[in-house]
Amino acid sequence: MSLEVGELRVENLRGGYAGTLVLDGISFRVGAGGKLGVLGRNGVGKTTMFACIMGLAQIHSGRITLGGTDIVTLPTWRRARAGLGYVPQTRDIFKSLSVEENLLSAVRTSDDDKRVEAAFALFPRLRERRNNNGMQLSGGEQQMLAVARATISGPKLLLMDEPMEGLAPRLRDELMDAIRNMVGLSGIGCILVEQHVDVVLDFADDVLILERGKPVFLGAANELREDPTILNQAIGFEKTPR
Repeated sequence: MSLEVGELRVENLRGGYAGTLVLDGISFRVGAGGKLGVLGRNGVGKTTMFACIMGLAQIHSGRITLGGTDIVTLPTWRRARAGLGYVPQTRDIFKSLSVEENLLSAVRTSDDDKRVEAAFALFPRLRERRNNNGMQLSGGEQQMLAVARATISGPKLLLMDEPMEGLAPRLRDELMDAIRNMVGLSGIGCILVEQHVDVVLDFADDVLILERGKPVFLGAANELREDPTILNQAIGFEKTPR
């Protein structure tokens, strides 16, 4: 069965690990070109939510549909083939391979050179280091490579789990500029989990806030910009100084 990604829809998702409930009642939708930001303290279930979407955690109840097709029973590789790209916190690049080899490892079509060059166009810093292996890259460059690898096969929706973690402000801005360009040029949908509130509010159209595995806010990013008390009451975060 071949799936085409249109809209990702999560409905009343309850899930976790080994019988333990981590998420309780998560619902949202993201279409082509849509940008959803996810905020919450550490341990509230943000990474578990991505794990459920990718088939890496146990789903107790609820639905996850991709282009109108329920994907809950599909294995992870089928979800990836359907068009879900995933950048985990651990980055998961091949540190013994060069930058170019890392990118080629994710290509599944005959136009591999074009796709690699397109990735270098988005991330010029990676072009400069195309022959360096993964362990020779800085943390920020490794994160750029992880994002580039996730996008090189042409996913329709990208899940990114705290890609700015540990990055200096300059590299954070460089990575976010590349992600914005990618979304604008390709129309890819994106879900960004991030601790930096300013990054989320600058990037996302809508924001989901989780607290103890439950949604406490889902609405327009503009609403949080105009009334930051909603954000502070939900999770006590302030905007990150730049």
